[in-house]
Amino acid sequence: MQFQQLQYFVAVAETRHFTRAADLVHVAQPSLSQQIKALERELGADLFLRARGNITLTDAGEALLPLARRILADTETARYEVQELVQLRSGRVRLGATPSLCTGLLPDVLRAFHDRYPGIRLLIEEGGSHDLVRELARGALDLALVVLPLPTPSPALTTVELLREDLVVVSSPEASRPGNGRRTVRIADLEGERLVMFRHGYDLRELTVAACRAEGFEPDFAVEGGEMDAVLGFVRAGLGVAVVPRMVAARSGRGLRVTPLARPGLHRAIALAHRSDVAPPRAARELQRMLLER
Repeated sequence: MQFQQLQYFVAVAETRHFTRAADLVHVAQPSLSQQIKALERELGADLFLRARGNITLTDAGEALLPLARRILADTETARYEVQELVQLRSGRVRLGATPSLCTGLLPDVLRAFHDRYPGIRLLIEEGGSHDLVRELARGALDLALVVLPLPTPSPALTTVELLREDLVVVSSPEASRPGNGRRTVRIADLEGERLVMFRHGYDLRELTVAACRAEGFEPDFAVEGGEMDAVLGFVRAGLGVAVVPRMVAARSGRGLRVTPLARPGLHRAIALAHRSDVAPPRAARELQRMLLER
């Protein structure tokens, strides 16, 4: 049974005339008649009683007509919904990002995307780069913002570097300034400072700990195990200092003192990743473009 045959059948049923039905669906009348006969052969029943000048539906035709109309209507709905998606009027984007990027980079970009495409649902998943790479690989995300280098390089992923971001030291304004009051802080100055540290698996934790060890000391944790908002809250409360991205510090508002790291400082590379074997959906590609052009 073909879609075209159902279309021809409904046209004849509604016009009760083969020639007028052929004109309605823009096909030659003999072709329409052949397709109707082919449909009848497949169903094993006549659909029309053909008397000269009088076309009526058989019982089989009466039974088929509402079903055929529903199939045609569903097909039209499917076509419309796909067109809406292609034209970015509806759909979804599943984006993964580290918590610090959700706080620093994404709000402005997602607001601009939502203003342009209000019908697209944005589904955001926060996690460390390792978790996000795994979710990308299993198809649970369309795109992910990850920190390079990836914890486990994967040939199945395509990554495009988006930006390089400076890290800074944040502290409570009521506490003594780290680095003996200097305007910049060296990593070596963090020896003896109590650090508020992120949980295991957090990219910033590994980066900070590795930098301290490269300077020959083990960092001293006052509090550890938090996510970004918790770490900033503990620093505001005066429990210690933390190393965070500059964008996060700039958005954190009052209650934090921001001190840059002395050259060469600490930096991290942010990349946009997606599966290499599957092209992201149209809406995800548009968000990807906006992120790359930010």
